[in-house]
Amino acid sequence: MTPPTVAEKRRNAPHTSMFLRMLMRAAVLRRGRAVSALLAMIIAAAVTTTMLNLYVDVQAKLRKEFRNYGANVVVVGKDGASLPVDALGKVRSVIGPRDLVVPFAYIVARSNDGRSVVVAGTNFDEVRKLDSWWSVTAWPQRADDALIGVRAANVVGDTTKPFDLSFHDRKLTITPAGTVRTGADEDSRIYLPLATFEQWTNVAPSTLEIAVSGSPEEVSAVATRLANALPEAEVKPVRQVMEGEARVLGKTKSTLLYAAVLIILTAGLCVLSTLTGWVFDRRRDFAIMKALGASERLINGFFAAEAAALGAVGALLGFVIGIGAAAWIGRVNFNAPVVPRFSVLPFILAGSIAVALLSAVLPISLLRRVQPAMILRGE
Repeated sequence: MTPPTVAEKRRNAPHTSMFLRMLMRAAVLRRGRAVSALLAMIIAAAVTTTMLNLYVDVQAKLRKEFRNYGANVVVVGKDGASLPVDALGKVRSVIGPRDLVVPFAYIVARSNDGRSVVVAGTNFDEVRKLDSWWSVTAWPQRADDALIGVRAANVVGDTTKPFDLSFHDRKLTITPAGTVRTGADEDSRIYLPLATFEQWTNVAPSTLEIAVSGSPEEVSAVATRLANALPEAEVKPVRQVMEGEARVLGKTKSTLLYAAVLIILTAGLCVLSTLTGWVFDRRRDFAIMKALGASERLINGFFAAEAAALGAVGALLGFVIGIGAAAWIGRVNFNAPVVPRFSVLPFILAGSIAVALLSAVLPISLLRRVQPAMILRGE
């Protein structure tokens, strides 16, 4: 069998360049409709890109925000007893390196006039990280400095001067460094550095407040491991924080998903309307193509290629816009940029082309009804 000649190859090869020129000319001649369809695809791709980037990052960022509102696991001594000396070390061996654990010790002391007040010892450096939502005028810096709750200030009187507290006949002179307001029990307490507190009272911490990173399921798993490591203590997940976190995360993810679906459907309807208008505007062109011998397959392929080109260009432009929008939302809402995820580009590209092709199904069915003789006679 003789190989085909160059002339035969050219004759049998698809006229790709002509096909592309026809696509470009069709878009230029009807640029009004093309621009409206392209804008719809760009918006859909941009919103979807933004949502997918946020969908991945928002979970971690929201959990980080939740950690600013305190502990989600609390370890306490049974029956109010102090925790074992090695409890803090055991907890740190169970939790992750980025998780926080803060010890608290409590007593009831008396002021000079015999009034009772709760005094707590803790690590202020860790408290500032764990409970950054506290409203504090000034944090203690020295060993004898104290943080005074706004209601506890009524017990000690003038918070600008040192005052004495007694516990089991042992007195301690305290210098107020600032006040704390939370709207909760902290307002009724006086906080001291843990080392000063233990030296004064000989009372060890009875509570460990822990901020565990991760989903509610992961937090529950950590709580179970802590309970196994500390059988002499009670481990209590803070259900209010965990359930609130799960509820907010669930609603946020659902909102992102529903918004993306709604935008995609709207874009699909816009493209469908545009392509249907194209069919009516160009029915004479298609009639001429059929009269010259073009097959329905070729005409349908040409029309589908126009739709796919709209989807592809819209996807690429929308992806760039969506990456920028996601980064802006991350800075505004979380004070941290959202990492661009280029791995979503294939999904955006494939999805946009699929939406455009699905929107072309009805217009393509209308193409099949074009009768060249009737159209060319003006009927």
